[in-house]
Amino acid sequence: YLYGILIALGFVLAITVWARIAPKFGISADSFYDLAIWMIPMTILGARLYFVAFRWDYYAAHPAEIFAVWEGGLAIYGGIIAGFLTCWVFCRVKKISFPAMLDVLSFGILIGQILGRWGNFFNREAFGAETDIFCRMGLISPDGSVIYVHPTFLYESLWNLAGLIFLTLFVKMGKRRYDGHCILIYFFWYGLGRAWIEGLRTDSLYIGTTGIRVSQLLSIVLVLVSGTLLFLNRNNHSLPERAQAQEEA
Repeated sequence: YLYGILIALGFVLAITVWARIAPKFGISADSFYDLAIWMIPMTILGARLYFVAFRWDYYAAHPAEIFAVWEGGLAIYGGIIAGFLTCWVFCRVKKISFPAMLDVLSFGILIGQILGRWGNFFNREAFGAETDIFCRMGLISPDGSVIYVHPTFLYESLWNLAGLIFLTLFVKMGKRRYDGHCILIYFFWYGLGRAWIEGLRTDSLYIGTTGIRVSQLLSIVLVLVSGTLLFLNRNNHSLPERAQAQEEA
């Protein structure tokens, strides 16, 4: 139940932040309230379907459990993909700059991830392999003994917090030069951290029997693509001066 509360709180805080900063990106606050009505259910649905797709052997035999989200099983990349597509359709219909909308969304996504990962702590899930380093979490194994593991939920939460602080300062200092700049930085930052953290986890989704972790592979692709686009756009200064002045204010 605490996991659900944290996810709900993440959505509320994300929407509040979106509405507050949207005008600085040339988008009305009301647009984000309208978008949230569609995005919240679609991201949850996407996160669930992504999880189910990579554990299809089990769910094919238990189809009644496919939508049993209360039993666990949400994947952040599925939520991001569904949210991305929902946002694209919304912007097309409302005639809003899609890259600018994504820039604003990047802040809320980070907030949701920072809080949501603590749901893994309360559920005692999404942890890493056994370790004896100073930063570890104790778990009681089925035989009653205590084992110490990497608190990968904490690693990711702190990594996202650092990303949020960086993006906030980045915009505040007037470094955003074009629409889509912030979301590219988010993809690069999150992908970099997730590629490392996923390698420590013991509950990864795999591509069939290949031994390749889905999220780790996707993270690496995300880093390469976003890093390349950031490099290619290093001299892009297409953001209007008035918009830059708004953000710095």
